[in-house]
Amino acid sequence: MAVTAMSLAQDEQNRTAHPFDLVHLSRQTMGDRELEHEVLALFERQASHIGGKLVTLESGADHVVRADLAHKLKGSARAVGAFAVAKAAENYEHSARAGLFRAMDSRQLQEALAEALGALRDLNG
Repeated sequence: MAVTAMSLAQDEQNRTAHPFDLVHLSRQTMGDRELEHEVLALFERQASHIGGKLVTLESGADHVVRADLAHKLKGSARAVGAFAVAKAAENYEHSARAGLFRAMDSRQLQEALAEALGALRDLNG
């Protein structure tokens, strides 16, 4: 079967519709399924912790602390292929580094996290 531009576009759309780019994750773990599960479990714990901490801190906290937490989450999310979480964390980080708190950035980050964590529960379920 020939690979066409249409099939490549459909593959990309399917990968981006899911909160995790599982092809990226597989490349990162060299196809080791056990390692994938371990890495995702670590991400789940870290994302839950940081997401909860950011909600607790919100606008009253030191902007550097919020930016640093978002930065850690961004890196972890990129490593496992949770690119929507990474982008939302990046937006949050930029606002925090500017000394701002934007409810929209916080909401988008929490929504992306909820979707990713829900997908992890489905994968493990």
